[in-house]
Amino acid sequence: MKKCDGCGKVAAKFVEFPCPDCGETIIRCLHCRELGVPYVCKKCKIEGP
Repeated sequence: MKKCDGCGKVAAKFVEFPCPDCGETIIRCLHCRELGVPYVCKKCKIEGP
């Protein structure tokens, strides 16, 4: 289980991918991914869909 970078909730089902700008790992729960909830990279502060 990991914390979603979109909603901040701990989720059992999630996806991980590198930040398109700096390569830091972004974690998104499936709910936020389906709804397109924005996330902010913890390292470089880039915002994504």
